[in-house]
Amino acid sequence: TLALLATPAAALAQAPAHDFLLGQPIGWLAVRGSWLVPEANGELFTFVNDQLTIDKGDFRTAGITAEFGMAIRPRLDLVAGIESGRQTLNSEYRHFIDNAGLPITQTTSIVQTNITGGVRFDLLSPGRAISRYAFVPSTITPYVGGGGGFFYYGLTQTGDFVDYATLRVFPDQFKSNGWSPSGQVLGGADIRWWRSLFVSIEGRYVWAHGDLDTDFIGFDGINLD
Repeated sequence: TLALLATPAAALAQAPAHDFLLGQPIGWLAVRGSWLVPEANGELFTFVNDQLTIDKGDFRTAGITAEFGMAIRPRLDLVAGIESGRQTLNSEYRHFIDNAGLPITQTTSIVQTNITGGVRFDLLSPGRAISRYAFVPSTITPYVGGGGGFFYYGLTQTGDFVDYATLRVFPDQFKSNGWSPSGQVLGGADIRWWRSLFVSIEGRYVWAHGDLDTDFIGFDGINLD
């Protein structure tokens, strides 16, 4: 994560020195590259893993996050953000081939977007004031936090499929999408790089479970943890 801190407007009239900021920051903006690791548990993922050449780890994918934080106490921030990722997987049936002896293939695509709000608490002081206007940021500031929000998912499967009652192979597309409440906990550290620019390392766990549309009838929803 690269995070840029904002200082009070009155302090912006002067150029900051290398070792301190002109006033304690009132907020920050961060852009984060992330690695999303879905648990991929539940009836739907178990069925996909058993029947298609897709393993649980295949759903891991890169994501991108934008966040904004506003200080409400010296060590407490309100945080709002949005994170999004997409994964597209090509597969074939593990146990069936068509009458020409060829694989029965399909493509599975999952889109996920999590819109969140919450709080972040610094475990150590983010810095110290050495005068009325001068503020020296800490080199490393560990933090924890949590919150909730709304999780959007979109699931699409396109290709050829097997009717298990007749063993007939047929082309089709199955789609489901929707919103679900989500919760999260997180922990990490801000590392000062240069002036108001920080690099952050963070891990978080997200809970969410969505309902499935009628194309996927018979399953107990989709686990989005």
